[in-house]
Amino acid sequence: MRISFCQALLTGAIILNLLILYYVSRAQQQMMEKRREQSKGLKKASLAVSGLGAMGNLAGGSMVGGSKMGGLEGNMRGPRITILVREFEDFENYVGDVARSFLRQRPELPFLAVAENPPYPPLALPEGARLLVLSPSPDQPPQTHRPEFNVQTEFALLVPDGVELDHSRQIERLIRELEGEGGGPVRLVAAPVLTRSAVQCLHLRVNLREWTATYTPAASGSSGSVCTALQGDAVVLIRTEDLFNLSVPLGRPLMSSLFVQTSLRGWKVKLLEGPSFSASHRPLFSSAHNQWKADSRLKDATNHLMRSFGLKRVVLPDGRDQWFGCSKETARCFGTVRDDTPEYLYIERWTPPCCLRALRETTKYVINILESSGVRYWLEGGSLLGAARHQDIIPWDYDVDLGIYLEDVPNCDYLKNLDSGSLVDANGYVWERAVEGDFYRVQYSEANHLHVDLWPFYPRNGVMTRDTWTEHKQDVEFPEHFLQPLVPMQFAGITAYGPNNHRAFLELKFGEGVIENPQYPNPAKKRLDRSRTIGS
Repeated sequence: MRISFCQALLTGAIILNLLILYYVSRAQQQMMEKRREQSKGLKKASLAVSGLGAMGNLAGGSMVGGSKMGGLEGNMRGPRITILVREFEDFENYVGDVARSFLRQRPELPFLAVAENPPYPPLALPEGARLLVLSPSPDQPPQTHRPEFNVQTEFALLVPDGVELDHSRQIERLIRELEGEGGGPVRLVAAPVLTRSAVQCLHLRVNLREWTATYTPAASGSSGSVCTALQGDAVVLIRTEDLFNLSVPLGRPLMSSLFVQTSLRGWKVKLLEGPSFSASHRPLFSSAHNQWKADSRLKDATNHLMRSFGLKRVVLPDGRDQWFGCSKETARCFGTVRDDTPEYLYIERWTPPCCLRALRETTKYVINILESSGVRYWLEGGSLLGAARHQDIIPWDYDVDLGIYLEDVPNCDYLKNLDSGSLVDANGYVWERAVEGDFYRVQYSEANHLHVDLWPFYPRNGVMTRDTWTEHKQDVEFPEHFLQPLVPMQFAGITAYGPNNHRAFLELKFGEGVIENPQYPNPAKKRLDRSRTIGS
């Protein structure tokens, strides 16, 4: 049988199509086999992860983001926690031992020793531990010295010098406790350190407007205490995100810096009864000299921290005061007052408590001298207003005003010879005639110019008047009958004297309703927000 050319061509095309179909089918079969292998691999991985999750549950894992997370490592995520040692002295420390203790139990955990400047002598850190220096260097990028670029884990564990890790379960317990709080106010969890003074849970109230931090003891609960600050050594766990949302995340002293900032945010700390961390290196310093150096540095760091935070007064749990503001040997906390508006009002603060303390001392001192010298005086202007409102200095006032009888000036040795110059008395107070006008001024000291102003008036036809006037509101004439008689009033912790009808006297000078409607001295420059509570 003879095959034509067309038949041969058609037969070849059929054979070619069959070959193409064969190779396409073969390729599809191979792809299916590869997918089946991948599917088996994913199943094995899933089983393995489930097994790890189950093991984590047995070890006490907890829910995070809707999936089970166990121990110190998340599902295929690596370490969840970074160890930070911030409080140590370069001249004697056990940071290397702390690092070895933690890395022996969990060698995969990041460990950072944090210092303001490179320690000298240099730290002897084991492999796996790093030093983070916070002070910037001009030859390095900024992220080198910023802790938020060096801590990439979910949690940060703040560990004091000399502390040891006995078992990783100690850290796991802290993580479970913090995760168990969810998004509530408890944002830190702490465990005590053994062989040191007992850790105390405290309540901390920070009032920036009054430049004051107040600590009070907190009651303990059966499953641990929840409070806003700790006193004593403790290991503290915090979420890294929370730590680096603080203005000064790693300031020193660390616990003071930390809890001032967290309390202002409404965060709380939960102090567990256990697990406790051990600390075998006791005492921390081998000599009295090194202990003295450490105490001196702690004092300096505390002074710097409180001043940087604008805290002038700290009330300790036992009721004692610590002062970080001005004194008789230093300048007052604010500069020259312009437009009757001190600078602190512009930053929503009131008179620093150290300044109020100095004003009270000066007032008591001056009034005692006036009374013993036979100089009739009365509370004037804003000071009388403070006595009527608070029995004290107005919380935002910056001086004290007293009126005096001009004819009594010669009775006081400190006043009668002040036509020119000034006089520093035996107690360091400075008596002078004010340069702003015809009145007298008594300053707290030569360095500190907090002062009491004495405004001399004399009677003329039943009216108390002066020969020269200033722009002060209280510097106006008034009927003498307000001073006949003078009446005792509580003011600045003492009994002083004031006009016999202080309400009518004040409304004459400042306007009706002045006692019930407080306002800053110059509302055109700065007005008082009356929605905020006004305390005494």
